[in-house]
Amino acid sequence: MPLYEYRCKNCNTTFQLFKSINRRDDMERCPKCGSIETERIISQFMSNIKSCSSHNYSGG
Repeated sequence: MPLYEYRCKNCNTTFQLFKSINRRDDMERCPKCGSIETERIISQFMSNIKSCSSHNYSGG
């Protein structure tokens, strides 16, 4: 199951939930204030892949 991140429009709390893809757009209740005024947000993630700078790239 994917991990989705949400933000509460009422108290600005962000929280994460595991849920099926079929339920990704369902409204979720804020765990802090109980509001259902929440929105799904794009999660940021880290990667160990290094990007190539333009002067090091020799593609063809």
